[in-house]
Amino acid sequence: MKKGIGLFVTALLVVSLLLGPAASPRTAEAAPAFAKGADISWVAGMEAQGTKWKDKNGVQRDILDILKNDYQINSVRIRVFVNPSSDYGNGYMNKDRAAALALRAKNAGMSVMLTLHYSDSWADPGKQTKPAAWKNYTFQQLMDAVYNYTRDVMTAMQGKGVTPDWVQIGNETNNGMLWDDGKASLSMQNYAWLVNTGNNAVKSIFSGTKTIVHLSNGYDNSLFVWNIGGLISNGATFDIIGMSLYPTSSDWSTKVTQTISNANNMISRYGKSVMITEIGMDYNQPAAAKSFVSDIKTKIRNISGGKGLGVFYWEPEATPGYNGGYNMGAWQADMKPTIALEGFLN
Repeated sequence: MKKGIGLFVTALLVVSLLLGPAASPRTAEAAPAFAKGADISWVAGMEAQGTKWKDKNGVQRDILDILKNDYQINSVRIRVFVNPSSDYGNGYMNKDRAAALALRAKNAGMSVMLTLHYSDSWADPGKQTKPAAWKNYTFQQLMDAVYNYTRDVMTAMQGKGVTPDWVQIGNETNNGMLWDDGKASLSMQNYAWLVNTGNNAVKSIFSGTKTIVHLSNGYDNSLFVWNIGGLISNGATFDIIGMSLYPTSSDWSTKVTQTISNANNMISRYGKSVMITEIGMDYNQPAAAKSFVSDIKTKIRNISGGKGLGVFYWEPEATPGYNGGYNMGAWQADMKPTIALEGFLN
């Protein structure tokens, strides 16, 4: 079965390369030597709700302009759901809205990371729910859907003239993706095949774009050895290991130390570069958040061999309590930023 599916995916890849202009592979534009990033996926929905941001001086400006020119943010991260609801906080980001936001970032001179959730809403360690339209698919049909959907998203980006520098195959896939078929604890092999399918689909459109497998709890070495090691031993192909880290104001220094140790272990074990694709801390602890951002940025950037590729703050544009209680953004109720993002400076 493995051989048959492998041949099928290979055939799809060959056919895709022979299709018209939309399928011509493109290399990624020059990624920054080190990404200072922000996930901005809530921006589209917040703006639709009338949100307007101010800089630290109280001047109302475009949020991307503030991020880039006040805090040296050179990259953005944008999630994509398969068939999301119209809910601004928990859906909304379909491929077309994601492509429009990616174009806006590109026009601002920023690099783009896409996070493919392969779900209609949030995919994370506690849930990896299949899109409703894929619910009853066989595993072969599921692989086909992953391949075709991934290409569809990439083609939407290509249509806007955007070449993503990075694409996450799934989001926080601690126990795999597209449960139960791709649940790693049930079938690491299925999980690896799904990662391969997504990777191959990205490369069929953008041959130079780097793919990422992303897990939460970057300090948890045993999780990463089990998951990343399991993927690699089952033949998974991807480029970068992504990590999340959400410490508190009291334990962030310890957690950074553990995460850097884990990052170095991943590099030595598997030879892959590492990126911190999500960080955050309570907006009520801005001084600690600034110190945390500065510390992890510096230590990831200083990993030997240039294998530490960047750090992304998750939804810093969020105001206190946004979307039912999210409090780890970096803007205040007065629409001015906290000092947290100053940790990215220099």
